Amino acid sequence: MLSRHHLARSIATLFVILVILGGIYALWQRYQVDPVTRDGKVRADMVPVSADVAGLVTEVRVVDNQSVRKGDVLFVVDRPRYQLALEQADATLMNKRASLAQSVREDRRNSAIREVIAAETVEQGRTRTYELRAEVAQAVAARNLARFNLERTLVRAPVDGVVTNTTLQPGVYVVVGKPALALVYGKTLRVEGYFEETKLPAIQVGDQASIYIMGVADEIHGRVHSIAGGIEDRERGGTDGQYADVNPSFDWVRLPQRIPVRIEIENKPANVRLIPGQTATVVIHPRADARKIQRSLPW
Repeated sequence: MLSRHHLARSIATLFVILVILGGIYALWQRYQVDPVTRDGKVRADMVPVSADVAGLVTEVRVVDNQSVRKGDVLFVVDRPRYQLALEQADATLMNKRASLAQSVREDRRNSAIREVIAAETVEQGRTRTYELRAEVAQAVAARNLARFNLERTLVRAPVDGVVTNTTLQPGVYVVVGKPALALVYGKTLRVEGYFEETKLPAIQVGDQASIYIMGVADEIHGRVHSIAGGIEDRERGGTDGQYADVNPSFDWVRLPQRIPVRIEIENKPANVRLIPGQTATVVIHPRADARKIQRSLPW
């Protein structure tokens, strides 16, 4: 009876040990072998918006976190000043055209009475007409530029997006080419998972992916769109941010580099809101042949 009791305890202990070892193996398989990372981020491209003309901002027509459509007016730059510049250009053009018309009439009159007028005077009149034609062409270009600048005082959204982190207010002086605000380009919304280099053999473009946003239980379905072509070499540097700079995670002694893998979102639950910067867990579902190759590697 006592021996049976000891046998049962031994079997139970062995079973518990096997369960613990199985759990440890499953965790090791999950986080060290399978293409899974908790180091993922929701990303979207930022589109800086700058004015094409300089001046004081007279009106701001958007607020922070507002959704806008391509072509919507975001803010207005000193429109009265550029309206006056257009009127001045129109007046200059009218003056040049009047001078040209007078010169043309004089040239025709001189040509008609060439017998009593010196040839040099006729030639000078014709040259003056040519010069005035060129001045009229320049005035037309200046008028068109003034009209173009007046239109550009209405700074419009270049893409559909969301205004983000803006503090722009009327009275701020904006300069040409310097961003005044930025838009989150919604069409570029994606998830980037930073996978250890040891897991890359199991990942191929086109593989299905499951995405879990921190604090959200619903699963988001995606697909591997691409794998980064290079990352920053911290020992050498010198690439000036042209490569992705991803912090390696400490894993015992060796430091496997993390490679960005771009995940295209295919299906998102209606109640899930994606905001660039959110943390995500990414699980890749590789094909069977990729799993075999990955498991045969020495690490």
